[in-house]
Amino acid sequence: MHQLTQNLKDGAMQLLEVPFPALMPGQILVRNHFSLISAGTEGKTVKDARLGYIAKARARSEEVKKVIQSAKTNGWMETYKMVMNKLDAPSSLGYSCAGEVIAIANDVRGIHCGDLVACGGGSAVHAEVVAVPINLCVKLNADTNLRHAAFTTVGAIALQGIRQADVRLGESCAVIGLGLVGQLTILLLKASGIKVIAIDIDPNQVSKAKELGADLAIDRKNENLDDQVSFLTNGFGADAIIITASTNSNDPIELAGKLARQKGKVIIVGSVPTGFSRKNYYNKELDLRMSCSYGPGRYDNDYEEKGIDYPIGYIRWTENRNMQAFADLVSNGTLDLNKIISHEFTFQDAPKAYQMILDKTESYSGILLKYEVSKELKKRVQLSNPTISPAEPTLAFIGAGSFAQNMLLPNLQTKVKFIGISTARPNNARYIADKYHFNYCTDNTEEIFKDEKVNTVFIVTRHNSHFEYVLKALQNQKNVFVEKPLCMNESELEEIKNAWLSSGKILMIGFNRRFAPLINKIKSALNNDLPIAINYRINAGIIAPDHWTQDPKIGGGRIIGEVCHFIDLCRHLTGSPIRSISATAMKSAANTEDTVIIQLQFENGSIANISYFANGNKELSKEYLEVFNSGTVSQLDDFKILTIHGKTKKIYKQSSQDKGHKAELDAFINAISKGGPAPISFEELYESMFVTFKAIESIRNNGLNIIIS
Repeated sequence: MHQLTQNLKDGAMQLLEVPFPALMPGQILVRNHFSLISAGTEGKTVKDARLGYIAKARARSEEVKKVIQSAKTNGWMETYKMVMNKLDAPSSLGYSCAGEVIAIANDVRGIHCGDLVACGGGSAVHAEVVAVPINLCVKLNADTNLRHAAFTTVGAIALQGIRQADVRLGESCAVIGLGLVGQLTILLLKASGIKVIAIDIDPNQVSKAKELGADLAIDRKNENLDDQVSFLTNGFGADAIIITASTNSNDPIELAGKLARQKGKVIIVGSVPTGFSRKNYYNKELDLRMSCSYGPGRYDNDYEEKGIDYPIGYIRWTENRNMQAFADLVSNGTLDLNKIISHEFTFQDAPKAYQMILDKTESYSGILLKYEVSKELKKRVQLSNPTISPAEPTLAFIGAGSFAQNMLLPNLQTKVKFIGISTARPNNARYIADKYHFNYCTDNTEEIFKDEKVNTVFIVTRHNSHFEYVLKALQNQKNVFVEKPLCMNESELEEIKNAWLSSGKILMIGFNRRFAPLINKIKSALNNDLPIAINYRINAGIIAPDHWTQDPKIGGGRIIGEVCHFIDLCRHLTGSPIRSISATAMKSAANTEDTVIIQLQFENGSIANISYFANGNKELSKEYLEVFNSGTVSQLDDFKILTIHGKTKKIYKQSSQDKGHKAELDAFINAISKGGPAPISFEELYESMFVTFKAIESIRNNGLNIIIS
């Protein structure tokens, strides 16, 4: 199939052949018939992509700050590579479409293959097939005009603005900004019996508003604007003003203050500054409200990704119910969108539509892309089919986010042959397949597990999928490299153990710190006949409670997802099995348990204290490790500076961090190529994960000391 993408470096657009999107739980696959271009939002995205680097930096000041922080930690060269990788990757466009359901996940109810639906959100892109979560799609009547249904998402944005305005039959409402959202707002207000005042700086948009039935459509530059609004509202002013404009100017918010009646409402739907003069808002006691996109549920992962609905008795209008309400108005003919549709392009001509928007060669409003729905679509993309040598490492990737692209793939590309790749985002899979010369990209992970050419699978997905993929890979006689954690609980760990014993294959977790060059220097300085004492402080920083890593069912929390790293490194440094563990967590309002102290005792008498703190300051180095042993103290600061205090003082400095990723991958690939032992024994991998789970158990039991062996 094909997807419309743009290159963020230069703004170049293309119809890229990509695999089908992966169908995840709670999702449906939809074959698009029409998708809508949001000229304001998408036009700005495309315009920004065509700016030079300096202009890009000015437009994205927050991103620049992140780049500078990354450079301080990782060095300018590594940061440059990461930024260029992001800019080179093909980016998706679009968020409103309509089509036919062609597949559903096992847990989806109420929608069936063959149903017509309207879809919204970040996955409802301009592509021949999209995968959309259930709460971001609505079922349509069989006779619904799909050209009109493609407006549903943008229509829901307009509808939510009206709900925030809370205007009643017979009242007046001014709409400032007459782009697509503004025009749809006019239609919805008129359908509700509201007196509509339409205002814009573009005479063409003002004329369109008159055509749509606005009671007063007026150019912002009209000197009599205030008087005409006053006359239409019997001298009181508008009951509500909805701002749907997008501008850096304060004029819309100031104008709204002038036009509103006493105790009126001003609703911000568009992107405008909120700094305004006090006089009108204070004297009239105006109610200023924000309208969040399609409505309640937007940006809530529980709602959008997991499909957890809000009870209708408490929240009447969610984003899904707003979408359904708009779709119903389209289906029953209440809204006539023919007057709003200005252009219709074939999907193949999509770049021409965006060029028209940028060049402003024509007046436009609703711009549709029409898809050819009779042609056969390919679910996977075959790029090459080379001969494979039986002895060489042949890799497939399941998942390949920023970590895989910046750390794993670049360090593997000269040592292995890449065969297949499957990721959640089709454009991402194709980009990586092209860049690293994979044979194919696919939506179906089963193809990878069954592919006889693949002898090793890298699993770099969200944590809750690791167990399933590791198990299937081992059962299909594949070597496995999985980013931490290995799995989410003890029962999964036992199943993996049994599968590994039966497979005879190498299983590796991405415990890279063991392989860092400065860790090797610490290790070589130790007197292994005597126990050691470790103090390990991690200034982990805050991760929002609603981030997927904090979700107990998806990420497992930061102890499972991250602390396992540090437990494993302590295990490596002591060279001894862990005898016992106790852990306590500081209470937090979000109950995230990400500020913890863990104490370990080892069979050889060594001890370790791991202080994992999320309540620190990012200006402080992230990791600080101290190792005490027989009169020698090693101090490692953020994997950049190592000081060893012994008979003489030795200092080792690195210009940038090296946490051992390259050495780790080299060791893993060498073990596969030469048939040697795994770089980390399964027994130690198992122990590090098992102790991690026991850390959580200890926290649940108020710091109970748990004997491991």
